[in-house]
Amino acid sequence: MLRHLSIRDFVIVAALDLEFDRGFTVFSGETGAGKSILIDALALTLGARADADVVRTGAARADLTAEFHAGGDVARWLDDHALGGEHTGLDDEGRVLLRRVVDASGRSRAFINGTPATLAQLREVGEMLVDIHGQHAHQLLMRPDAQRALFDTHAGLTAIAGGVARAHRAWRDAAQALEHASTRDRELQLERERLAWQLAELDKLAPQPGEWEEISAEHRRLAHSANLIEGVRGALDALSEADGAMIGLLGSIISKLRDLAEIDPALGDALAALEPAEIQLREGAYSLSHYAQRLELDPDRLAQVEQRLDALHSLARKFRLQPETLPQEHEARRTQLAALDAAADLDALTAAVEKARQAYMTEAKQLSKARAKAAKALGAAVTTGMQELSMAGGSFEVALVPVAEGGAHGLEQIEFRVAGHAGVPLRPLAKVASGGELARISLALAVIASTASPTPTLIFDEVDTGIGGGVAEVVGRLLHQLGRDRQVLCVTHLPQVAARGDHHFQVVKAADHGGATLSTVVALDHASRIEEVARMLGGLEITATTRRHAKEMLAA
Repeated sequence: MLRHLSIRDFVIVAALDLEFDRGFTVFSGETGAGKSILIDALALTLGARADADVVRTGAARADLTAEFHAGGDVARWLDDHALGGEHTGLDDEGRVLLRRVVDASGRSRAFINGTPATLAQLREVGEMLVDIHGQHAHQLLMRPDAQRALFDTHAGLTAIAGGVARAHRAWRDAAQALEHASTRDRELQLERERLAWQLAELDKLAPQPGEWEEISAEHRRLAHSANLIEGVRGALDALSEADGAMIGLLGSIISKLRDLAEIDPALGDALAALEPAEIQLREGAYSLSHYAQRLELDPDRLAQVEQRLDALHSLARKFRLQPETLPQEHEARRTQLAALDAAADLDALTAAVEKARQAYMTEAKQLSKARAKAAKALGAAVTTGMQELSMAGGSFEVALVPVAEGGAHGLEQIEFRVAGHAGVPLRPLAKVASGGELARISLALAVIASTASPTPTLIFDEVDTGIGGGVAEVVGRLLHQLGRDRQVLCVTHLPQVAARGDHHFQVVKAADHGGATLSTVVALDHASRIEEVARMLGGLEITATTRRHAKEMLAA
């Protein structure tokens, strides 16, 4: 559950720290005092989108932190994502800390337990911690996609619905591949013929990886064999084989210096420098002699190499390629031709479409069966809730309207149908419900869906809009009952709901010394709750009668 919320420089809140407890907590205050700002701040810590407008005027950044007490699912998620702080998972008190910083330019950063996180990660863990029912939830119920999403979420079918969507996408892709192949049959055939001809040319030559570089080097060597032989022979003569060769002369010099060094040891340094030179010259001469033994004029091999080089170069020029890339292009064209052969296999593509359709139908029928069972249960539960919310005789139904050939969301469209009172037929919710009826049905759905949800903290942001009188008392009782098992936070303008709270905060807006408008929150004790409920009952002028009525409501 939510334990602590810290807000700094957010919209019209300069600094605010709130501690929360179990049960049913209400927020009240004058219109425009900033009650929903608290919910917006919390939503940002849960990964909602942010912009520069959320930063209080004159401040550099907005800084929002929410501390939760969490359970095993969150701990496992933190372990999987390595976001548990110094130790993976939760600390000894089971805490998880979500933080969001938004600067004046609109850039934001997110943190989980002090570790930088993505907004997607923030939203993912936030969905396990908090479920927010906004003040416009009843308006969203007019949309078919919102009805489907609410129903599948309540029934725990989002995972199955996701599998159906993936199966439908695979079926659609297979069908598009078949259609593409059918309409481009002539074009594909021409492309296949072109690739087959190119592949045949390449197969005949069979270029090998690295061959162009190797054969080019061999050609250079063979083409210059005479020069190489002449140059190596001249070097050998100069070093060791001709009269007056270097090695002989140097050996004679070294021999004389050895004799002289016996007379004067100071010649030892010169001798030490010349002796290695003699060794290096002898090694060089040996290497040249070994190389010369392998050198020979081979005009036949030179002709073969030149013929191969010319063939490779001609084919590369024909395909407008570099000769060294021929082996890679050879393999690429083989792969392309195989792909075209597969794409041109209409029988195989038709079989793939049917296989994908069967896989989709299997998953979609499983979803339909689960939806049919859940539709009855939700319809009965909301019908019961309508009786409690002063819609006596009214009924609610989740209709599963078949979709021809199915769709991404299954074999049926979800449609909420309602009869406002006894004796009238069920009709689509968007067509028959008045504003007040829609608000009550939305609230009944929210309470029922929340009962089935594992989320530990539930937030209702003015979902009681359009409700009053005795219905408001029922709403307060329902939310209070929900707070026995969950932590429930509710922004409300109804005294009947506020009086049911286990904890009560008042949101107050005032001007600071500089004239700027700021919003703050005050935790109310029993005496101040009487004043606030009285204000909600009677408006600006609080009388003894409204105070007495407020006391009675709180006592009840």
